[in-house]
Amino acid sequence: MVARPALRRAIPSSLRSTSSKLLHAESRISRPFSTTLQSQQKPNNNNNSVPEYAIPDPARPTHFGFETVTEAEKRERVAGVFTSVAESYDRMNDLMSFGWHRVWKDHFVASLNPGFSPLTSSSDPRAPQHILDIAGGTGDIAFRMLHTAHILNGNPDVRVTISDINPAMLSVGKQRSAALPASQQAALSFLEANAEDLTQTKPLGANQVGYSPTTGVPDESVDLYTVAFGIRNFSNIPAALREAYRVLKPGGVFACLEFSKADAHPLFNTIYKQWSFSAIPLIGQLVAGDRDSYQYLVESIEKFPSQEDFRDMIVDAGFVVGGKGYEDLTGGVAAIHKGMKPRRK
Repeated sequence: MVARPALRRAIPSSLRSTSSKLLHAESRISRPFSTTLQSQQKPNNNNNSVPEYAIPDPARPTHFGFETVTEAEKRERVAGVFTSVAESYDRMNDLMSFGWHRVWKDHFVASLNPGFSPLTSSSDPRAPQHILDIAGGTGDIAFRMLHTAHILNGNPDVRVTISDINPAMLSVGKQRSAALPASQQAALSFLEANAEDLTQTKPLGANQVGYSPTTGVPDESVDLYTVAFGIRNFSNIPAALREAYRVLKPGGVFACLEFSKADAHPLFNTIYKQWSFSAIPLIGQLVAGDRDSYQYLVESIEKFPSQEDFRDMIVDAGFVVGGKGYEDLTGGVAAIHKGMKPRRK
């Protein structure tokens, strides 16, 4: 039996080894995490048996845009990019999405409906929830989550941890959070952490209440794990997906919003790519004085796996996905992916 072609394309050859036999399993129909869609799950997944490509290796080759670098070098260079753009992050996303990122984020949060969980085992769908927002430094997703949970759903028992590997991004989010209502500020915490290894974390600020650097994010402690426009910058995406699986409770949801592929619409795709590669780096130079960072961000979108390939990576990490496993936004310029950690029988 050969490995799933899509999953093999999604994982660079440098990440595949003898452990690729773990990829040979076929999808099967399983209990969905939505009430209407069929779902897929890799059978007999043993999340404790981690394939070699999902173990971070500082010396392993990966990509930084169109360049080949090591995982360690990519981590350092990505940190440099986001330190450079931290203060202009929203403007950067406006340039890269024609401003549509704000609409996409609103839809992403509305689709998750934080603070209201009809599938919970509790008799009250407004049970307490812990949301972990990865690569969420500036707070765009977290603030929307708190507003939806506390205000729209009337559930003050929802708390959000914003995690980011870059302290400059977290500092921007911390500053912006001062404009939130006091009750929402109290439900918010900031965590400096590498998404590929959440066992070692550092709360932002000396007086921050949160995880200690020695305990990290505990197993099965999170109800909802979100990452928006961040996962394509990770040095080892399979490792991050398995960390998401580890920290989520059974029945918890992994949700990702990311730039994707508009290949289904060739004419639109051609125009969009022409804009991306020609205009965005130039505007980055003119507006922010930083062409290189914007050039990397455009290239990182091009290198990110297709919707199908990324879905297969999510399934390979042990998650159940509903239906085809993703929702295209604006013709596939962006996409939402969701997976549920299976409940115990």
